[in-house]
Amino acid sequence: MTLATTAREVLERLVAFPTVSSRSNLDLVEWVEGWLKARGIKARRVWNADRSKASLFAQVGPDVAGGIVLSGHTDVVPVEGQEWASDPFTLTEREGRLYGRGTCDMKGFDALALAAMGEAAARAGDLKRPLQIALSYDEEVGCLGAPDLIAAMGEALPPARAAIIGEPTMMQPVCGHKGGYGHSVHLRGHEVHSSMMHKGVSAVMQGARLIEWANRMNEANAAKPTSETAALFDPPFTTLHVGMIEGGTAHNITAGDCRFVLAMRVMPDESAGEWERAFMDEVARIESAMQAVRPETGIDVARVFEVPALRPETEGAAEALVRRLTGENGRHYVSYGTEAGQFQQAGMSAIVCGPGDIAQAHQADEYLEVSQFEAGAAFMARLIDDLCKE
Repeated sequence: MTLATTAREVLERLVAFPTVSSRSNLDLVEWVEGWLKARGIKARRVWNADRSKASLFAQVGPDVAGGIVLSGHTDVVPVEGQEWASDPFTLTEREGRLYGRGTCDMKGFDALALAAMGEAAARAGDLKRPLQIALSYDEEVGCLGAPDLIAAMGEALPPARAAIIGEPTMMQPVCGHKGGYGHSVHLRGHEVHSSMMHKGVSAVMQGARLIEWANRMNEANAAKPTSETAALFDPPFTTLHVGMIEGGTAHNITAGDCRFVLAMRVMPDESAGEWERAFMDEVARIESAMQAVRPETGIDVARVFEVPALRPETEGAAEALVRRLTGENGRHYVSYGTEAGQFQQAGMSAIVCGPGDIAQAHQADEYLEVSQFEAGAAFMARLIDDLCKE
C-alpha cells in the first residue's frame, strides 16, 4: 500500500542518521522538518538546555480537541562492541527482515507515524479530528526529553484524546508498565593502607552495603504476597538493580571513591516516593557509620532519571481506540519503561503499541519484521479513516 511504501523510504533515511544518545539528533530533526514542510505541515522544535538536541511536534487537521498523538523517540543505543552482519546505519533487508539500528526501537514506528502525517495532510479536508506527532530526544537515557515536549504541546495544541506510544509490542496494546527511577551514588571514603583499614573508610565496601540492601529488598519483594496489579507483570514485584560499579585505586588501599547508579523498577500500585525515602534512609544510616570513623566522608546522591509508571486505565480512550483498530482483545503489561507514563501524568489517556519485538531492541543485527512494518502501516491507515469519522 502507498502508506507502507512511503514509510519504507522514510525509515531508510531515519536509520541513516546515527542518533546515538551521546550525539546530537539535529540532523535528523532538520530532515524531518523538511519532509513535513514539503507536505504543508509546520513542525515546532523543543530544545534541550544547550540546544544540542531537540524534540519535534506537529499537527495535521482541524484545530479542535479530541485528536490522537503518535509518540516516538529519535535516539538509539550505541553499536560499539557489537558485531553486525551489515552496516547498522544502512537499512538492509534480508529474509523478510529490515536490519539497522533503531528499526525496531523505534524508528520503524517513527517512519510509520511520519508517513501517516503525510497521508493525513493529503486528506486534511476529510479529517474531523487532528493527528499529532511527537518525536523526543534522550528517551534511551531516562525519557529526559518528553516532559518539556509534552508541556510545549499542551501550550500550543488543542488537547488530544489519546496518545499512542509506538515502542515495539508486536502491535499488541500494552496497558501498563513499571516506573523507572535511577539515582547516581558517589561514596567518598578515606584512603589508608588496607592493613590499617579500621582507621580509614572504604568507599567500595560501604557501597557494597548499600547494594546488599538492594538485594535484601529484592528478596523481600519476591517473598511478599502478590497484589492483583503485580500479578500482571513479570517479575510481579518492584526490583532494585546496580549494573555497573567503579572505585578504588589498588587492592591494598581502602577505596577513596565508589560510584554506581541504583535503579528501581517500581510497580504501578506502589509509591515511588516511599521507595525513594527508604533508599535515602539506608543511605543516611550507612553515611552515619562512615562519618563515625572519618567525619569528612559521605555519600552524594542525585536522581538521574524518573520515568513514571503507566497505570492501567479503566475504560481508557487510548486502549479502546487501539483495540478497535487492531482487533486485539488481550491486555498486556511490561516491566520496561516508556514515555507513556509521562503523557498519562500530564492528564492524557495513553497506551503503548508499535511494530516489532522488544527482544530485538538494543541487540546486534537489530531488525524489524517486514510483516510487522506492514501491520503498522495498516494500523495507521485505519487510524486516519477513524479520524475522518464524526
